[in-house]
Amino acid sequence: MAFRMVAQRAMQKTSYRLAAPAIRALSSESAVAPASSSAMPSAHDVIVQLTFIDPSGARRKVPGYIGKTLHEVCEMHGIDIGPASVGGAVEKVQSDTWTEPLYGEGACSGFDHVLLTGNGVETAAPKTHVEQRMLNDYWDEDELYPESRLACMITLTKEMDGMSVFVPPRIVDDIP
Repeated sequence: MAFRMVAQRAMQKTSYRLAAPAIRALSSESAVAPASSSAMPSAHDVIVQLTFIDPSGARRKVPGYIGKTLHEVCEMHGIDIGPASVGGAVEKVQSDTWTEPLYGEGACSGFDHVLLTGNGVETAAPKTHVEQRMLNDYWDEDELYPESRLACMITLTKEMDGMSVFVPPRIVDDIP
């Protein structure tokens, strides 16, 4: 019986010693709740909102995952922009002095032409010579603008939250 009482007291003291720092930490965190809540990861940290505008002017707001391409976002939400023209990236700019060759083909067609405006456009990777060639091969000169890009070559970043994407009238690609 005495052993049981000693053991219970020892456990109470041990659990109090273990719980006390945790309680103090929680009470001090509650005073600084906004700073600690931003440290917790959230699904909203990897999602950006994009507005797609079709040729008739209809707007559609859709979420997109950071790291995905615009073409993948369109496929995910049923927005028809034509077949993908993905052949892998040709190169990646790592810094001002280093461009890494990735030995990809680059864009293989120009069907997924879009125009980018708004937030984060400047964070998109610059057009490669392969992307520009595909745009020139598939579209007339009067249909291309400085904002013209291929959707498969635009990888979403956090800065692109709120960006508008205009989808011009499509090239007829379903003729047998």
